[in-house]
Amino acid sequence: MKTKSAPIAELEGLSVSMVVYRPDVAQLLETLASLGSACTALQAVRPGLPVMLCIVDNGGLPDVDHPLALLRDRGVTCEIVAGHGNVGYGRGHNLAITQIASRYHLVLNPDIVLDGDSLVRGVEFLETHAEVGLLTPRIGNENGNLQYLCRRYPTLLDLFVRGFLPTRARRLFARRLERYEMQDVINQRDVVWDPPIVSGCFMLFRTSVLKQLAGFDPRYFLYFEDYDLSLRTHRVARIVYYPAMQVLHHGGGAARKGGAHIRMFLASAIRFFNRFGWKWL
Repeated sequence: MKTKSAPIAELEGLSVSMVVYRPDVAQLLETLASLGSACTALQAVRPGLPVMLCIVDNGGLPDVDHPLALLRDRGVTCEIVAGHGNVGYGRGHNLAITQIASRYHLVLNPDIVLDGDSLVRGVEFLETHAEVGLLTPRIGNENGNLQYLCRRYPTLLDLFVRGFLPTRARRLFARRLERYEMQDVINQRDVVWDPPIVSGCFMLFRTSVLKQLAGFDPRYFLYFEDYDLSLRTHRVARIVYYPAMQVLHHGGGAARKGGAHIRMFLASAIRFFNRFGWKWL
């Protein structure tokens, strides 16, 4: 049953928010199953650690009673927030973020598959590095290749080339894109401190930092809300790329999702550059 949940009780553990809008059902079920396995591994080394999942239904959530029952059997408290309509990605997560009082909070996409020990590694890193407010993992694709989702500050040309040019044309800008995607420093082995921008598909926060920032800026409906939140996080805490924490990502770019996504991408890009400064070339 989909209901608006009451405020979440204070936790000393991990909370997770996932915003869904007409999700790919198979990917969503895979995400929930992998989250359950990762939570089981975390609770094995942190017995009694509270873990809570909040699914924010922006529309089109399929029947997830069975996978949520399996999560509850693993000791995960599960809630669904529904009835508010499609309020956008960031505002959807904020519906959960305003309720939480956990020590750590994971912003999670419904197209992510977590490695079994990803949460164990992430929580251990945060517990031993008090200055870190946000962790981003090694993100791979279906073929096992590294996705370079850490970013330097973008120019308009970077965004156009990466998002809209065909593959053959992008090769002409290969060195430029490699720099934008931090391919000179991001790899599968080395911890990288303070990447300017990290992906919103998997953001493991210290909840106090996320609360201090008031979560995502709700003025972004979709796209660039993670760029915005990354840059604001640098003002209060450090961000770390931690490749020992690993996930798989099924996501794709805006241009491959049709005209509506292109329009949302452009609107959010304008808002982002108006706030943080325009860079053209």
